[in-house]
Amino acid sequence: MTSLPLDPARIRALFPAFSEPSLAGQAFFENAGGSYTSQAVLDRLDHYYRATKVQPYGVYPATIEAGKAMDLAFERMAQAFNVSAEWIHIGPSSSANTYVLANAFAGWLKPGDAIVVTNQDHEANTGNWRRLARHGIEVREWAVDGQTGRLSLDKLDAVLDDKVKLVAAPHCSNIVGEINPIAEIAKRVHAVGAVLAVDGVSYAPHGIPDLQELGADIYFFSAYKVYGPHQGVMAVRPELAAQLPNQGHYFNDSKPRYRLTPAGPDHAQIAACAGIADYLEQVAEIAGSSVEGKDAFRRAHAAMRTQEIELARPLLDYLRNRNDVQIIGSDDPELRAPTIALRHREPGIELAKRLAKHGVMASGGNFYAVRLLEALGIDPHNHGVLRLSFVHYTSPEEIQQLIAALDAEL
Repeated sequence: MTSLPLDPARIRALFPAFSEPSLAGQAFFENAGGSYTSQAVLDRLDHYYRATKVQPYGVYPATIEAGKAMDLAFERMAQAFNVSAEWIHIGPSSSANTYVLANAFAGWLKPGDAIVVTNQDHEANTGNWRRLARHGIEVREWAVDGQTGRLSLDKLDAVLDDKVKLVAAPHCSNIVGEINPIAEIAKRVHAVGAVLAVDGVSYAPHGIPDLQELGADIYFFSAYKVYGPHQGVMAVRPELAAQLPNQGHYFNDSKPRYRLTPAGPDHAQIAACAGIADYLEQVAEIAGSSVEGKDAFRRAHAAMRTQEIELARPLLDYLRNRNDVQIIGSDDPELRAPTIALRHREPGIELAKRLAKHGVMASGGNFYAVRLLEALGIDPHNHGVLRLSFVHYTSPEEIQQLIAALDAEL
């Protein structure tokens, strides 16, 4: 393994989980289901509950501080995305956010309009959109290759025309793991006058993207998978958000932050989301001059991706040389996120149970990507895949622990 830009000891010191006695010796490879929470986030959450657990935006000191803490979260998330705070909406989860968003589009689209969805995605960013067929919207599928699980741009071009008003696609799949070329997809989508909604849930843990460069009109992720609280963060181009029908209380129609989140999530957890940005700045500080980037968030993104690529190399090399498992997606660590799903003759969950005996925390199943597994010829309900997912705080020693466990149990 080549030199890593992030010192694992310094990074892991920023997470209480790594000093938790009950987790000692347990290598965490279920990060795609939810990452450990950083101390920066926990500090903000704790302070809010202790000092400002009141209705925010009032007239007395505690309520004023509470409102400022929430406002700061919107501002800090916007900084991480390189957009204005008007882009940011925070709801209870990504699944809830897309449900509300699809309902808003149901009132904005017209019968005969078309949308494009994929079968590579988590159900939250395909099922909610597919339901628009009930409203007379034509739903077209951008289908994966049945052998590789890959989405090709040629197949996208085949379903695009001037009837299409929306394309919903993942930045990367939570099974295939390959990073889709979102900037190029955005150009093609915009060329036909449509908007692009990107599911970033499986990508954002590896670096929050610069939306100005990416070109997506909507981008969302789950904060609890990005070292934060259990909230859904959604960025929506303000001009688009203003056109969509209000989904909140009628008297809040003029408040952009309330229009796409009809049920306000936990105030303290909104405030704690600012800690995600705090943590990313800490990552950039630890990386120092080892990576380049125009700001701390871009440096953190570069450092996290470089770290993960180097951590993934020995694991993918090991798996590539086995003839009893199939890596779903690319075996090139530079082309994918470190969410690695394996097809094996045994059900994924059974393999995960055996790995647990070796102190490896992994999981098996369909991971809400039922349509994708069906396209790949894998029974999503009775077989599924073994999924091994890690992030930049995973240590080289844990990678070796995983390889040894796989060697013993496959």
